[in-house]
Amino acid sequence: MKKIIAYKSLAVALGLTIATTSCDPGDFGDMNVSSNNPAAPNTASFLTGALRNIGQMTTDMVPALYTQQFGDITYIEESRYKTINFNFGGYYTGPLVAYQSIIDLNTDEATKTTAAANGSNENQIAIARIAKAYTYMWMTDRWGDIPYSQALKGKENFSPAYDSQQAIYTDLFKELKEAQAQFNSGATVKGDILLNGNTTRWKKFANTLRMIMALRLSKVDAAKGKAEFVAAMADGPLASNADNVKYGYLSEANNEHPLYNNYITTNRKDYAVSSTFMNYLVKIGDPRIPAFADPNIEQKYIGVPYGVFPPTWKAQDVSLAATAIRQQNSSVNVVTYAQVLFSEAEAAKLGWITGDAKALYESAIKASLEQWLGAGATEAVVSAFLQKPDVKYDDARALELIGTQKWIALFYQGNEAWAEWRRTGYPVLTPPANALNPSGQIPNRLAYPVTERTLNKVNYDKAVATQGADTQDTKVWWDK
Repeated sequence: MKKIIAYKSLAVALGLTIATTSCDPGDFGDMNVSSNNPAAPNTASFLTGALRNIGQMTTDMVPALYTQQFGDITYIEESRYKTINFNFGGYYTGPLVAYQSIIDLNTDEATKTTAAANGSNENQIAIARIAKAYTYMWMTDRWGDIPYSQALKGKENFSPAYDSQQAIYTDLFKELKEAQAQFNSGATVKGDILLNGNTTRWKKFANTLRMIMALRLSKVDAAKGKAEFVAAMADGPLASNADNVKYGYLSEANNEHPLYNNYITTNRKDYAVSSTFMNYLVKIGDPRIPAFADPNIEQKYIGVPYGVFPPTWKAQDVSLAATAIRQQNSSVNVVTYAQVLFSEAEAAKLGWITGDAKALYESAIKASLEQWLGAGATEAVVSAFLQKPDVKYDDARALELIGTQKWIALFYQGNEAWAEWRRTGYPVLTPPANALNPSGQIPNRLAYPVTERTLNKVNYDKAVATQGADTQDTKVWWDK
């Protein structure tokens, strides 16, 4: 962790001019002033750079393989859980330290006036708090207990302690609630490539995250989960597909869609829609199939056999991700209105809210169909799909139906799909026959970076003693 956390000052330093002096006392005007080095930290640049990570976080293929939405085509390894330890250092030294720097620069009396050139101080702080909370939520859902309250201290603390996931969640609820209430009518924030400085949309994003987090507590602290869920609903989550939070890639090589990079730029074609996912979609006659996948060379929708080794197929034999969603400048879904409605349907079934679980479930499916099919989600298409035997609402199977349909709706939102699958257990997934991890089971978490065992050993050992063995089989706090 000494090499991971110690760089808080680096992000600030990147925006500072390196002063130079001349031995000649004469006035050289602006000769020695570099136009490429601003005289003060540029919070807009910090924000842009940090938000770029949200695309990578959303499209990370590993959890999409764990939930069997995707499968490997050639190197059948990650779908058999070969990698055990994953590094989280880049998130601390990258986006997290940038968000914290934005907060600090807009809070410090010595820098806040200059920082205000990029938007009102309060609005910059609020956006940074929400984005920072989202990043920590994404991380703790992957690793469980992680450095939190003592992280991002730079040289003040090279070996931060790990906080329990329960403590992290408690603080994230606070951060998100306070941040969404912090926005004012001041100048629009610059550098926001996610929501263009739209404070209303940032509030809805924060409140939706609170709802998602609250539902994570359904089996570990239902009372708190219910209270947080109701409060988030009252503050206002996403209200339509127009509110969907998406990360947009660009038509240029430095920020292109990862599947475009994999399929076109590098011509690797490592991943295809998995047989598990495709077979279920075909079974229920799901109209979203063409929006998710392309037909193979024989114009058939065939998923790549999941976790089967050795491979006996080529990319042309299976269904790659749909062309429409993997253009160089395609966008990816971060959170959606369908998620909100599925969450409300489950909350109604749990008795957390007074809504009609059936109506909310059907509205969630409709929102997902409209999200993926656009004008193709006609009333007739939606109505016919809702009457399919494996889709039609049945109160006795409500949680299974909601969980399974959410799994479909969360296609290519890997980390969120994996978190919800772990929490609900739906759909029932079977690990591959020849898994490469010791237990042979679908991972419940990612193991910590191996460097933590030496660079932050005391705190690493405490975390393992508290949370459980540093393996893929140990469950995170909310996973019961």
